[in-house]
Amino acid sequence: MSDALSDDGSDINQDDSQEDTMTPAELIVKLEEAWLNEKFSPELLENKSEVVECVMEQLTHMEANLQRVKKGDAKAGIHRMEIDRIRFVLSSYLRSRLQKIEKFFPHVLEREKSREDGEASLLSPEEFAFAKEYYANTETYLKAVALKRMPPNLQTVDMLKAVPEPCLDSFVFLRVKERQENILVEPETDDQREYVVDLEEGSQHLMRYRTIAPLISSGAVQLI
Repeated sequence: MSDALSDDGSDINQDDSQEDTMTPAELIVKLEEAWLNEKFSPELLENKSEVVECVMEQLTHMEANLQRVKKGDAKAGIHRMEIDRIRFVLSSYLRSRLQKIEKFFPHVLEREKSREDGEASLLSPEEFAFAKEYYANTETYLKAVALKRMPPNLQTVDMLKAVPEPCLDSFVFLRVKERQENILVEPETDDQREYVVDLEEGSQHLMRYRTIAPLISSGAVQLI
């Protein structure tokens, strides 16, 4: 990623003393990882609202500094392309999440409702409001178009049964970021010893999503 421009048009350098602060490049890497995981995961993943908010602030800062660059400066075009690229990744990430909410809305809301205290929220506040509104609108539409014309005993619908769940047994490509040992490839089988593998750092695999879902949450693997 190209660094944001400073007030005089030069690149901003990260202060070495700010060890706990992510550089703009590190922030975009986090966004891209969240984007790829969300794009290739069959289920909705934990929201990364903090990353999204930071990226949006960074984009605003970059846009403002870009306005100060002199016309004809070659760096302006490069930074404009980088801003457009980041906006594409951010929009695609948010769009992927909304599409999954629309597709699996009753299951998403049920999972949010049943999460334990201290467990990270699956949805951002805005996504939660959207999911509830989508659920209510779907129920209203079904009642107006079809259910009211059905016999009284058939005028209700169980959304959890009517809407398919995400297919967690689908296969995904992944790259290993941290070495993992004794991963059960087929945990449903009786003889599990033949299906235990070690995942070496940097290696790439095609595996059942259900098997490596916890590793995505921990950041040990990256979907590709």
